[in-house]
Amino acid sequence: MKTGISRRRFLQNIGAGTVGAVLANVAFPASIAHASAAATVTTAQAAAATTPEVELLIGDVTGFSLTGDEWEGAFGWVTFQLHEAWYNGEPVYYIRTDASDQTYAADNHLLWVPLLNAAVAAEGSAGQLYIFENGADGQAPVVNAVPGDDAYSPLWQIHNVTFSGSPTVLDSVDAIREAEANGNVTIEASALYVNFPVVKWPGGELPVDTELNSYLGTGPLVSAPDTDAMRVTFKLHECYPGSRYIVTDTSAVPMAPMMSIAPSGPTQALAEAGGTDEIWVFGNGIPGSGVMGFQPAIFDNTAGSPAWSPFWFHLTAVWVDESQARVITSSAELRELIEAGDIEVFNGTPDTHPNGFVVNCPVPIRARNTFQDTH
Repeated sequence: MKTGISRRRFLQNIGAGTVGAVLANVAFPASIAHASAAATVTTAQAAAATTPEVELLIGDVTGFSLTGDEWEGAFGWVTFQLHEAWYNGEPVYYIRTDASDQTYAADNHLLWVPLLNAAVAAEGSAGQLYIFENGADGQAPVVNAVPGDDAYSPLWQIHNVTFSGSPTVLDSVDAIREAEANGNVTIEASALYVNFPVVKWPGGELPVDTELNSYLGTGPLVSAPDTDAMRVTFKLHECYPGSRYIVTDTSAVPMAPMMSIAPSGPTQALAEAGGTDEIWVFGNGIPGSGVMGFQPAIFDNTAGSPAWSPFWFHLTAVWVDESQARVITSSAELRELIEAGDIEVFNGTPDTHPNGFVVNCPVPIRARNTFQDTH
């Protein structure tokens, strides 16, 4: 596949050809005491925990459970702290998950993802997030696009805005550019890229799953964004190897409404630039909690390793002889079955092959897989 070739080439360029279990925020206490129980997470509690069965990878997570006792669906929940920005003078709310720079990721307790730097070669794949170095009181960051805009991407290039005189509040890109033209501010496009998916924007928000009995349902959220408490709770899904993830948006713009997530067309460019990891979703075989109703999906690398990315190039794996299906738990095992002709693979889905698409699936938690074949 073109995506695989370009991705390997990109890894070689950044010196990450050897895949290791490198966590961005290794200094952040990560273990949580009981994987199956709900947990409200503080730094002190995390430091006191000792079991290695669960690792919290993102510091903005304030609570989670690997399972949901209050609903039928085979998924848990995870609550994130919300952050506020402005878009054309109106508030926007987003979560923070990943960053391309190791120091920034560690300082902000985010997951370090070197592959996000592929955005440099993927023109238009990233939006602009403006951060103010010496802004006025009440100044929030500013974004150039929101879901529904053709230019929306959850991947942002950070732009630093610095006032040369007395700062005033700027609440739109137009206002920032006007201030620049008047000599009031300077703008520096940094080399930092971050994955900060927008969950609520003027006129819209990610939908809540009102039924909570299936993977997609009517939305990726368990409850609506709470802009008073500044938190939002997502469904938390299981994936091999040993990860729990959320779903926020997809480059397959026509499919986004059917998936009940945000459209993010520009992220498609990350596939050709080597900024994605591969994920295999099963289209038949062992019934389970996967998006198509079969076993949990498999991604190629462990979350937190240099070769991993939250931007997954979606592949569908189909057993040629479904009677031979068994639970597959690693990409190495899957590749052997593909090579042997036992499993056929489609880019995206059989309907979208050969083009395929990208899905943004941040991983806030690593945890031992618990899926059991009850077929």
